[in-house]
Amino acid sequence: MEFQGLNAVVTGGASGIGLAIALTLKARGASVTVLDLTPDQSEAALPGIHCDVSDSESVSAAVNEAARLMGGIDIVINNAGIGAQGSVETNEDAEWHRVFDLNVLGMVRVARSALPYLRKSEHAVIVNTCSAAATVGLPQRALYSATKGAVLSLTLSMAADHLPERIRVNCVSPGTVDTPWIGRLLSVAEDPTAERAALEARQPTGRLVSPDEVATAVAYLASPLSGSTTGVNLAVDGGLQELRLRPAEQ
Repeated sequence: MEFQGLNAVVTGGASGIGLAIALTLKARGASVTVLDLTPDQSEAALPGIHCDVSDSESVSAAVNEAARLMGGIDIVINNAGIGAQGSVETNEDAEWHRVFDLNVLGMVRVARSALPYLRKSEHAVIVNTCSAAATVGLPQRALYSATKGAVLSLTLSMAADHLPERIRVNCVSPGTVDTPWIGRLLSVAEDPTAERAALEARQPTGRLVSPDEVATAVAYLASPLSGSTTGVNLAVDGGLQELRLRPAEQ
């Protein structure tokens, strides 16, 4: 219960990784408010506020309301984002702008709105959801990877900027996580079974990452027990980024 007495907001917290994070923080004692486009569709009974991270006014209103309801904000989990497929030729300029606006500027807007509250906290921390795609070249992920590379750089810069204010900033980099988004991708694949097997084989553990595993890593980064952990990119990817295993003998 190390989060007892602390208030957390989780963007994109109504489903998938965000929901797992919100539930994990709540189970460890935090007061949690979910900020999401569709907070009412959450599978769990968590307080939710409508928030469009692509709109500054929506973000400001949602963050202020969350702070009012909980009596402040100590923890910000910047999890909202979208996926994108294709090479640099696949998507037009408008799609590049849209995905960057959501995946990168969305985190900027939330952090900017929350900073006045975080500065008042004795335990202030921001955790951004990055991706293994930030540091590993994956096929057909040019746009998505570019946004997550930006998130990684943003995290490090924020950690340096706000360390004097005693605000820690970290990010978590999952591999391929078994979420509804992956389910939707598989549903439109020519051979969903083969596509899932390929995604699983890409990770040295031979399986997809679970949302709960990502949530546990986020809880570590956000925990008051981790006061010396800042500017960290924590991989939860089944060894994808660092391990180079020998092929299994046939």
